[in-house]
Formats: sequence, structure tokens, C-alpha cells
Amino acid sequence: MIEFDRTDREILRLLRLDGRMTNARLAEQVGLSPSACLRRVKLMEQSGLIRGYTALVDPSRTEASIAVIINITLERQTEEYLDRFEAAVRKHPEIKECFLMTGGADYLLRVEVGNAGEFERIHKEILSKMPGVLRIHSSFAIRNVLATRTRTRS
Repeated sequence: MIEFDRTDREILRLLRLDGRMTNARLAEQVGLSPSACLRRVKLMEQSGLIRGYTALVDPSRTEASIAVIINITLERQTEEYLDRFEAAVRKHPEIKECFLMTGGADYLLRVEVGNAGEFERIHKEILSKMPGVLRIHSSFAIRNVLATRTRTRS
């Protein structure tokens, strides 16, 4: 286990804002030499803390532009029920994210659809047939407030 300090946390914060930031710019922002900064980033990658880099896609420019947040309550919260449900979720690429939760629902899922009819199909053919599901509560997102958060380049 690697210990992370304030500089490492700042590196992570900046990379979350701009994963394509050059190492030279990153080093400048955190007050390190480029070689020291690159060494820290490589250590975080090798340790698995940084698992990869991704592109943030503007959902309004893709076919599937409506995010649906789904709360799932299972009949029971035993390890067997949780494992069966999670195994079923992994089989469906339509489900973009799945979080085991505390509180009122057992899981929070996120799917992206192009329209209500597409969600109806996912609800009927996938969600309602998942093992151990007691209740499904879905909400359509209006807008992701933080999706437009970008780092200005100077």
C-alpha cells in the first residue's frame, strides 16, 4: 500500500478535471519537477489507484442522451441475493453504472436511453427479470449539472 500525500491528491484532482493534461503542465500546477511528477503518476497507475483514462462524451450529441437513475430494492439482502443480482447486472451493457447502496434502496443503477420507449424495453426485458428484485423506482435525469465542469486552459 502506497501512502498518498497532499501533492498526490492534487495530482488526482487535476487529472480528474483534465486527463489529457501534459505532464509538464501537471508538474507546474503541483509544484514538482516533470520527472518527479511523472514518477508519482506512474506509481499511482501501477498501484491501481489510477485505473485508466476516459473521454467525457456530450450526451446531447449521442444517440442515447437521456440518463435514467434506477433504485432497485431486493427481496432479501443476503450475500446470495446480492451476488445473483450483481452477476445479472454485469451481463447487460445497457447498465452503465451499478452501486451497492445504504439507505432505502439496495442498488442505484444508471442507464442511458434515446427515448422513453427504449427505457420501457429495458424495464420490461431486463430490470423486471433480474433475480431477487422486489421494487424498481426510476427517475429520468433532466441535466447533469457537473458534466459541464471543465478546467480552463491558460
